[in-house]
Amino acid sequence: MRTVAGPTSQVVVVGAGLAGLACALHLAAAGRQVTVLERESVPGGRAGRLSLQGYEFDTGPTVLTMPSLIEEPLAAVGEKLSDWLTLSPLDPAYRTYYPDGSTLDVRTDTVRMAAEISRVCGPREADGYLRFVEFARSLWLLERNHFIDRNLDTPVDLLNLSLLKLLGMGGFRRLQPKINQFFRDPRTQRIFSFQAMYAGLAPQDALAIYAVIAYLDSVAGVYFPAGGMHAVPRALAGAAEKHGVTIRYDTTVTRVETSAGRAVAVQTADGTRIPADVVVLNPDLPIAYRDLLPPQRSPRRLRYSPSCVVLHVGSRQAYGKIAHHNIHFGSSWRGTFDEVIHRGQLMSDPSLLVTNPSRTDPSVAPDGKQTYYVLAPVPNLQAGPIDWPSFSPRYADSLMSTLEERGYVGFADGIEVSQVITPADWAAQGMAGGTPFAAAHTFRQTGPFRPGNLHPTLENVVFTGSGTQPGVGVPMVLISGKLAAARITS
Repeated sequence: MRTVAGPTSQVVVVGAGLAGLACALHLAAAGRQVTVLERESVPGGRAGRLSLQGYEFDTGPTVLTMPSLIEEPLAAVGEKLSDWLTLSPLDPAYRTYYPDGSTLDVRTDTVRMAAEISRVCGPREADGYLRFVEFARSLWLLERNHFIDRNLDTPVDLLNLSLLKLLGMGGFRRLQPKINQFFRDPRTQRIFSFQAMYAGLAPQDALAIYAVIAYLDSVAGVYFPAGGMHAVPRALAGAAEKHGVTIRYDTTVTRVETSAGRAVAVQTADGTRIPADVVVLNPDLPIAYRDLLPPQRSPRRLRYSPSCVVLHVGSRQAYGKIAHHNIHFGSSWRGTFDEVIHRGQLMSDPSLLVTNPSRTDPSVAPDGKQTYYVLAPVPNLQAGPIDWPSFSPRYADSLMSTLEERGYVGFADGIEVSQVITPADWAAQGMAGGTPFAAAHTFRQTGPFRPGNLHPTLENVVFTGSGTQPGVGVPMVLISGKLAAARITS
């Protein structure tokens, strides 16, 4: 494994996102002096916070899986997860709605989930589900131990017995045909393949190795932290400061100063120069290259994941029949992915995620009120050049009309506060392609083919976050923080 050359005592981490904070904790545990510089007034990066007239909204991820991966950086400094976060398992993890009027609750208890699938889709489908669980669990353990939780420098690093096992399991087939080996009902096929969108691909195009996302989402369990998802970076930041990490908020880094093939300091917008033995960059990787580092020749052109529009809504209106997380599938399936990913068009028959955090934690809304987070996949700015500043009000109205048609009667009338986030806003926040989901997980952008977390020519610049290995999603980002620290401490 390639590691940082030279001294590593003083480390500057740019960005207090989940990856930057996880990295800082692992570095502090290894005895490094760590300073984290964060442009916002709170930690979290994409997992930020929006406060509107007594309503509290998570601005980034809303689905939390694998809390053991939060436990790792805390345990590195001797802290217990339970001392920093109160996590509630969500039951159901999701409630799914289909165009034919049927619903299915996704439960992480396999016995209850098999019974639910049998009730809705029949016993043969339930048997397929149990076989899928065994396959996906084995796939996750194999991938995590031998491919995900490792620093990979070249494709040669993949050549081991586990690769043969992965091939034998069908991991390099396409995801949708693999899912169809277990499920015949279109409803269950969707539940266990829609997560390909997180990886930036249609289920027909994604590799079967990404069935692990469905495993984490739908089998391993979904949790909600008291206070919302933003409580996770707050906890990591608090533990880091307790163990000697200096975090400077409201501090914008403008440049990494280099000399003789090394980073020697970072410069901030107020003119401060902070010397460093090592610099870890948590901003979106292409943006870090573009804005903070010396220019490179012919930077690699990446293919980005689809983006999304998010509606943050504070409302008087409550709906008794929904769950914490709700997925509303449109009639179209393959066509939806084709529109968003390949044609750069908006979904003509949208599938939507509706999250209702105040159902689980009333503290995020005024008494008797509700918060809603509505996510609609849309093209990224590379694929679909939509004039979002002018178009977003119309699109928000369209989404609210769709919600009303799908059972959220009076949704628009109940709104007290709202904010619409579009690809233009993601881009303004420093996300390449206007997407919060980073580079798509195509074969050429996966594993050792994904942009590396060690700079190719600056021997002491390390990257962390979703744009580098292992990839997108809260679990992967937390792992990326550990992998970045290992480049420095191993």
